[in-house]
Amino acid sequence: MTTGFRPGGRRLGRDFFARPTLQVARDLVGRRLVRIRRGRRLAGRIVEVEAYIGASDSACHGRSGITARNRALFGSPGRAYVYFSYGLHHLLNCVTEEEGFPAAVLLRALEPEEGLKTMTRLRGGTGQGRGRQGERPPSWLAGGPARLCQALDIDLRLNGVDLALHDGLLLEEGEPPAQRAITATPRIGIDYAEARDRLAPWRFVAKASPCLSQRL
Repeated sequence: MTTGFRPGGRRLGRDFFARPTLQVARDLVGRRLVRIRRGRRLAGRIVEVEAYIGASDSACHGRSGITARNRALFGSPGRAYVYFSYGLHHLLNCVTEEEGFPAAVLLRALEPEEGLKTMTRLRGGTGQGRGRQGERPPSWLAGGPARLCQALDIDLRLNGVDLALHDGLLLEEGEPPAQRAITATPRIGIDYAEARDRLAPWRFVAKASPCLSQRL
């Protein structure tokens, strides 16, 4: 996991998100996601994301129009779109582009940096006794969109909040990697989508990270 980080940093504002979704997605790799919980920071470096873009994207929740569940997806850029998947897991997206256009970036994995003990407790474990060397693998804590939300205590209470202004959930500049350190692949878990969308290289990852939801 990342250890030599600089705590804090400039907050990402609305202009960051009010851009084409593929640009935002790639630029989110290396940024820091921060959850303020009971006055304490839980934070990590974003290492894996996926882009979902408009009604023409058969994998996008906005493909059939606005509903009570996906209303936040049609909101202003920089809003959080949190949804409950299969009655089991919460997933966090950052809304992009312009209000009324359903596009967002799904945050799929973090390298935890701050608040690791609290994250481990929220994930329901001690972090010990599961790996080959007596520890859980680095991806156990926040390597996957559901794990990420569980580790940072993100649920439907945060659906629709403004990431540019909210006191409890925000993104900071962090330390983005060199572009050559980022690779693009097809998205994961969208077997229901049309072939062109299943194959679109809209998943962006920090390829050297040990915390990805799936290895390259």
